[in-house]
Amino acid sequence: MRALTFFVAVLLASEVCPATLEGRVVGVHDGDTITVLDASRKQYKIRLIGIDAPEFKQAFGSRSKQNLSRLVFGHDVRIEWQKRDRYRRILGKVWTISSDAPCQASSCPKTLDANLAQITDGMAWHYKHYERDQSPEDRERYAFAEREARAKKAGLWADPSPVPPWEWRREKR
Repeated sequence: MRALTFFVAVLLASEVCPATLEGRVVGVHDGDTITVLDASRKQYKIRLIGIDAPEFKQAFGSRSKQNLSRLVFGHDVRIEWQKRDRYRRILGKVWTISSDAPCQASSCPKTLDANLAQITDGMAWHYKHYERDQSPEDRERYAFAEREARAKKAGLWADPSPVPPWEWRREKR
């Protein structure tokens, strides 16, 4: 019984306290997946949580990748995460230094949520199917950012009827 209690306590603690990974972005695969190299030179594939970007062969797919590259490629980042997906990628929120920040050294505070920036720039959807993996605050911020991007016709919202990536993938199967 004590072992079960301990296991439940550890499980609950891991759900409440996200892990943190720091490193440099060495690859941008598409608009919602990057590769990060940590200080010990270990690589991690990161899937940006809370968003779904157009697939590479889909309309706006290459622009979404370019936008994410502009935000994070070659930058030091901090990843806050709690779990991995079925492909063993870390599902995380990527923090980086804003391009307009007065401090640009790697030691500067990382205050830009790159996941949210992708939505704000109209380069990704808020992935509501998995929003339960987000904090209530992030759910609200990401949903609001998508509504704003739609209203401004930013990025993919300039298209009169953009196809969400999850529908595009389903049609390709």
